[in-house]
Amino acid sequence: MEIIEGKTKLLVPKESMVEKVPPREPAFFNPRARINRDFSIIAYSAFLKNFKGPKIFLDSLAGIGARSIRVAKEIENIEKVFVNDVNPSALEIAKKIVQLNHVTKCDFSENEACRFLSLHSHREGRGAIVDIDPFGSPSRYLDCGIRATFHGGLLSVTATDLTVLHGIFPDACKRKYYGLPLRTEYGNEVALRLVLGCINLVAGRMDVMIAPLFVHHSMHYYKVYTKLLVKTNTKDQMGYILHCDNCGNRKVLREVIITCDLCGSKARLGGPLWIGTLYDKEFLTNMILEEENFQVDKSCKKTLEKCQQEIDMPQAYYTLDEIAHRKHSAPTSLSKTIEKLHSSGFKASITSMHPSAFKTDAKINEIISIV
Repeated sequence: MEIIEGKTKLLVPKESMVEKVPPREPAFFNPRARINRDFSIIAYSAFLKNFKGPKIFLDSLAGIGARSIRVAKEIENIEKVFVNDVNPSALEIAKKIVQLNHVTKCDFSENEACRFLSLHSHREGRGAIVDIDPFGSPSRYLDCGIRATFHGGLLSVTATDLTVLHGIFPDACKRKYYGLPLRTEYGNEVALRLVLGCINLVAGRMDVMIAPLFVHHSMHYYKVYTKLLVKTNTKDQMGYILHCDNCGNRKVLREVIITCDLCGSKARLGGPLWIGTLYDKEFLTNMILEEENFQVDKSCKKTLEKCQQEIDMPQAYYTLDEIAHRKHSAPTSLSKTIEKLHSSGFKASITSMHPSAFKTDAKINEIISIV
């Protein structure tokens, strides 16, 4: 059946639009990932505005090409788009979509993702933007994905194994992401930081450093956008998040400590993971400007504006329900909570990670006392 995303007409399997879990045959397409693709279009366009070099996009796990063909159709200054998938049926649909949209910038290849990326690992064939969007964990593709990304290029990575990143299977998380997860109220942020931490550790083996530009999540996926640069003598951004179940204290650490500094209880550690910034201020501004040029979901701009507010805020947010539970009363409104923290001399902001949560440099005991 034919649908429209942005300015692009897509041909998709009918079953994908009606079944709760989109089938993989004849080709996989997830309609609920539309906002994921909307954000990609905005981010890629904002990135290419300032990229000096061949503007090539590599889609290693393209499926029917929904993301890559939208890039070719909607982003004017893209020069070449490589649409790759191991499923020949998916590629046949992708070719029909290209014809339907009169797109001429696409090349197709039927390859396993790492094989495809390895073929683009030489200097002349690398991508300005490389996208990795697998079923489950992206960790097996990171090495070849980094090698296929141009110096100063953008690597965008999706993870959909939420049960692993949320701590239901901690051993699997340690195996795939080299870090332990935390089952907490702010598990979304921990998950994103684990993905970035894994990319950073793999990149480090090749003397490459990452510079995250933007992250976001939805019900079924996590997505990170990070710039890749030749490694310099910058401060290490790997560490741990300590979480105390007894008092609710959370703290970023660079060394392994398992004792809460507020109540003295034994605490849990998440990591090693990325403890640096998740957003680039200038990049977010450019994304907001670019958003006006595309037909994307209205929620995109609202999310980006929330991200702007939390750029310089500490790691690990607090939810209103968590604070209410600890002070044994009804939740205070989000705006009033932030206002009270500001009037008490603390930094505080909303967060894109959770609709009823806030970030602050106040500790849990100070928050409860103020609220």
